[in-house]
Amino acid sequence: MTVQQEIITEIKKYDRIIIHRHQRPDPDALGSQVGLAEILRASFPEKEIHQVGETVEGLRFLAEMEKVEDAFYQGALVIVTDTANSPRISDKRYDLGDKLIKIDHHPNDEPYGNLVWVDTTASSCSEMIAEFALMFPEELTINAHAARLLYAGIVGDTGRFLYPATTPRTLQIAAVLMTYPFDASALNREIEQMPMKVAKLSGYLYQNIEVDENGAGRVILSQEVLDHYQIDDSETASIVSLPGVIDEVMAWGIFVQQPEGYYRVRLRSKGPVINELAKKHHGGGHPLASGANAKDMDEINEIYEEIQLLCQQYKQ
Repeated sequence: MTVQQEIITEIKKYDRIIIHRHQRPDPDALGSQVGLAEILRASFPEKEIHQVGETVEGLRFLAEMEKVEDAFYQGALVIVTDTANSPRISDKRYDLGDKLIKIDHHPNDEPYGNLVWVDTTASSCSEMIAEFALMFPEELTINAHAARLLYAGIVGDTGRFLYPATTPRTLQIAAVLMTYPFDASALNREIEQMPMKVAKLSGYLYQNIEVDENGAGRVILSQEVLDHYQIDDSETASIVSLPGVIDEVMAWGIFVQQPEGYYRVRLRSKGPVINELAKKHHGGGHPLASGANAKDMDEINEIYEEIQLLCQQYKQ
């Protein structure tokens, strides 16, 4: 029995299912989480299915979260999507259920849960959820709501199909999802557009990016800068990929100061593998897209030196 068959077997057993995803969600986190919820609602209307976690204002056009009492977890199946390690799961009640399933496309550094399906070759967790539904066409139903969410997740995590994780299978699944009645063009615009204040921050990024001779880049967004542009941390996600359009940049870090004083680190690369670097600094992720944390400027400088070394070695 494949892990996908095991998962659908467990889904059929439970009348109550609660779906979680990671904190500070992006389109793939919401797409996989609520896309799966919509598939299960359409397929098993007799079941009670809820999506939980914090709501992000900028992504309300995708989905809203639901309130669930603690008692609902008793005897329930819990599924967590797009979350590599348990500390990042949004809503810490994920372990109150009867059984826990992990579905993810990040490296499986922490195989939490009773049942684990991890596919690091998938472009996104949304691609995995769509593939899962397509594996069982007689049992699982994709509707327009689910297709829209899964398509959004794939578009978000592939950078509109520009990132290396995009495969022929990714495009095939996206093509199938586009056959459902939702406006893909309008959805693409909603994902892509940004508030004026974020656009102005983009200008700051381009004017202040530091790049060495080997293509290692960094931008530091202090609390003072964030306050000046009236930006919070969640709104900086849309500018993380911007250094990648600069031909001289090979790998980069964007260091975003948090209200507590430490810095959230977003790491991206066009070639050098960066997730091992991220693990050394309380983070992790994909080989070319990871996250970490820096407690102060000393650690920022340390991380940047490591990026510089990776770029130098890569060019050699």
